[in-house]
Amino acid sequence: MRVVVQRVRRAQVRVQNQVVGEIGRGLLLLVGFTHDDAEPDLTYMVDKITNLRVFEDPDGKMNDSLLDVGGGILSISQFTLYGDARKGRRPNFMEAARPEVAEPLYERFNELLRETGMIVATGVFGAMMDVEFINEGPVTLCLDTDHL
Repeated sequence: MRVVVQRVRRAQVRVQNQVVGEIGRGLLLLVGFTHDDAEPDLTYMVDKITNLRVFEDPDGKMNDSLLDVGGGILSISQFTLYGDARKGRRPNFMEAARPEVAEPLYERFNELLRETGMIVATGVFGAMMDVEFINEGPVTLCLDTDHL
């Protein structure tokens, strides 16, 4: 499982010019899955993301988590995180989980995030989406569960 985490002032996602998800301050998550991802990957990532200290405390230090600041999450499914562009000029997506595997994982991941009390907005799995955001900082991190 791979997640690109971006600290945002605001973010929204549109499908066919309709806003389907939006948040104020919080985290934009671009979420990708590979073939062998399972529940342990999801629970690890939920804990990591909700407790990641990427928000500034009153002293201006990155000491606060999403739970501390009460921010929201915009979660976007992104199979291209498993694109391999090392050879040639067209990425190979063989490491990305097939939709029938990835969609239930994505839904469960979002459910686990909501169980923490987080406000979670989402895009539409498999749809062509337009994502608009203001990256605060900028702060962008790449997380994965390859080590689990």
